[in-house]
Amino acid sequence: MTVTLTGPGAAIAEAEGAESLGGNGIEFLKPGIQTTVQDLAGRSGFWDVGVPPSGAFDDHSFALAGLAVGNTRGEAGLECVMVGPVLAFTVDTVIAVAGAATTARLDGVRVVPGVPTPVAAGAVLDMGKLAGPGMRGYLAVSGGIDVREVLGSRSTFVLGKFGGLDGRALRRGDVLPLGRSRNPVHDVSAALPVLTSSWELRVMLGPHGAPVHLTPDGADELFAASWAVDHRSDRTGVRLVGPTPGWARTDGGEAGLHPSNVHDSAYPVGGIMLSGDTPVIVGPDGPSLGGFVVPCVVIGADRWILGQLRPGDAVRLVPVSLEQARAAQATRRSTLAALVAPTSTVAPPSAVAPTPAWINIAGVDQHRRIGTQGSEVNKFGPADEVDPRGTPGDVDPRGTPGDVDPRGTGDDVDPGSTRVAVDAPETRLTAPLAALAPTGHRPDFTVRLAGDRHVLVEAGRVEFDLTVRMWIHLLADALRAHRPAGVTEIVEGVRSLLVAVDDSRLRPTALAAHLADLAAGVADPTEVTLNVREVTLPIAFDHPQAHEAMQRYQKSVNPTAPWCPDNVEFIRRMNDLPQRDDVFGIVEAATYLVVGLGDVYLGAPVAVPIDPRHRLVTTKYNPARTWTPQNAVGIGGIYLCVYGMEGPGGYQLVGRTVPVWRLLTDDPERDPQPWLLRQFDRLRFTPVTTEELEDTRADILAGRSDLRTRAAQFSLSEVAGIEAQHAAEIAATRATRQAAFQAERARWNA
Repeated sequence: MTVTLTGPGAAIAEAEGAESLGGNGIEFLKPGIQTTVQDLAGRSGFWDVGVPPSGAFDDHSFALAGLAVGNTRGEAGLECVMVGPVLAFTVDTVIAVAGAATTARLDGVRVVPGVPTPVAAGAVLDMGKLAGPGMRGYLAVSGGIDVREVLGSRSTFVLGKFGGLDGRALRRGDVLPLGRSRNPVHDVSAALPVLTSSWELRVMLGPHGAPVHLTPDGADELFAASWAVDHRSDRTGVRLVGPTPGWARTDGGEAGLHPSNVHDSAYPVGGIMLSGDTPVIVGPDGPSLGGFVVPCVVIGADRWILGQLRPGDAVRLVPVSLEQARAAQATRRSTLAALVAPTSTVAPPSAVAPTPAWINIAGVDQHRRIGTQGSEVNKFGPADEVDPRGTPGDVDPRGTPGDVDPRGTGDDVDPGSTRVAVDAPETRLTAPLAALAPTGHRPDFTVRLAGDRHVLVEAGRVEFDLTVRMWIHLLADALRAHRPAGVTEIVEGVRSLLVAVDDSRLRPTALAAHLADLAAGVADPTEVTLNVREVTLPIAFDHPQAHEAMQRYQKSVNPTAPWCPDNVEFIRRMNDLPQRDDVFGIVEAATYLVVGLGDVYLGAPVAVPIDPRHRLVTTKYNPARTWTPQNAVGIGGIYLCVYGMEGPGGYQLVGRTVPVWRLLTDDPERDPQPWLLRQFDRLRFTPVTTEELEDTRADILAGRSDLRTRAAQFSLSEVAGIEAQHAAEIAATRATRQAAFQAERARWNA
């Protein structure tokens, strides 16, 4: 149903798009709870440096609200949690609410969700309480909220302190300017999803799982269980409470003491990581790189549900095939497209509040919205939202029936429903999309699906190997140089490569074949020398904020954890070192090699000592911390990490350093990139006092100082030389640490 405007509203509807109204727009009388500016698409292209996409958590409700007021894919709206804001409008406009915002009132009159509602200047909107079902409500305003873009999006990333209005949740007295729109508006109320307190999430298996990481019975239990949403869930991730996973192994080896630990690998949004024994579904503000098993991924068509999961809600995970996931996404696109199709004239619904003479319900000529016969293209874009081309039968001509998962054809699932019937769901990993046996300098190579929007390349054996890490880096460079249309993100892990794909442009099977072709041509990494940098970072060992994080964890999460009350003492025990200060001495003596970026956000490096004698072995927190100070330095498995910002984490903390992320401005000439470290940088640490560190931190954040760097090189021959010269000492050190590791595990399990 299409709505067109006359009178005061027409001034908004007919203006040229995206022109700011300056200081006029929306004033916040009450902010509600965690009300933020978000857009639909979020950020893209920065996952490899730890910048999450952000954007609306329930992107489906957000898209419908935007469609109702005629907004395009890039225009921003508001997201609120549990309690909505009270807003005063200083201009005539049109609004729509969606999601869990079912009690909104405009000047005391109920606003019907999904119905475009005219607003006169001076009117007051109370979004009301979001009592459930559902967790988040959305407000779209014609023309969108006209805040500046940061890294390509208006979305707020609160933890990173950028996007939206000053990178924060909105406050009383804030004023948001509005853009302008001339697009027709639509009644989408009939298409709003039904919210509930009992959900079924469709997932695709992998990239990890049974029988390698979970036992077959453990995998069955993962999908048979009814999970409860934990109260600690937020935009970074949704925690689930339920049975303990059935692990197929006793530990993660060099990656950590717990069987959930793996060598750092990138997560897809919607990936269900097992953080210790706790499933956490990665949200739109979640981390891009980490060291936990991901046995399944929520399909794209169901990701909106994550934004409406409320503490205490029941969740069941339902495995589906790639074909079923594609059908579900196509149905979603075609449903949205149908909402903007030509309709006959009907009377306005009586529930719209209030209805001045200047609003009418009418049909709209096809050329005004649907891109046919050379007309205006669909503004919502091809990937996720309104795309008239997207129907269940519109498969990519490059695909063949052999490209789909043999477990299903889509006939046993209603793609538009959240309740799914699947006969005898398969819970074991299936064959990879592509695989190459090791030969010459090429390691084992596999490509597996990681949901319906990503594939994960894994190489080599399940152990740390710098030769494999170098090979992955060379493969990533080859993919960047020969990047097919449809590849949207390329994220390097320690022995893996996560590639995001828009399957409306490129089938995952075609991408896997392309990756296999590239893999066959990767150069011998032992013959490659990289031009890198040596970066020297100051570090304050035993920083007070590191100890504050330990104390918070011991008090509120796990008082009996073996790493409490002192992470450094735990590291000492696990490595059989004589003195606590020996931990600090090894960190100072080591030269670390950056083997991943974004390991817990915003350019945060994961690094490993070049010299094996300096590779301290420990494990990650289980469950993870809910708070880590910005730029804390920690060790997990054999890896060192510098946390890019405050947030959750699991590495054992040894101190704090300077910022590795600095977003001074959106001017690319002044601030070309906010992440300060690069892949394969060589890192050194110099001890300083807490006071000296605070002075240096302030200078770097203000742009008065930069990191200490010098040109350097890295080649595998350097590592081979160290290993040959110190072979006996390296072997003895490894044996000692392995024995201490096993002894600590025995104490833990006693």
